[in-house]
Amino acid sequence: MMVQKSYFKTKDYCKVKFSLNPENAESVSIRGLNGDWNEAVDMKKKKDGSFSVEVKLPKESEHQFKYLVNETEWLNDTEADNEVPNEYGGTNSVLSL
Repeated sequence: MMVQKSYFKTKDYCKVKFSLNPENAESVSIRGLNGDWNEAVDMKKKKDGSFSVEVKLPKESEHQFKYLVNETEWLNDTEADNEVPNEYGGTNSVLSL
């Protein structure tokens, strides 16, 4: 798991690259970015079996998120900035920009 942040002095957003390499995964999406848990950000599968995607998010913002693998398994990002409890008794990853 990996989260890379790229800031630009003249832009009001941060480019964030999410990378994940779960075993036996056919699909991976990110849920929760910009507070939207219904709209998925689909990650693209690479030849080596890993998944990645780049998104632009507003600077000075905070986002709770989780990965959804194969539409059934929820995963947190171990390299996220923080984790917070969620309403389902688990935790969400937190990205701070």
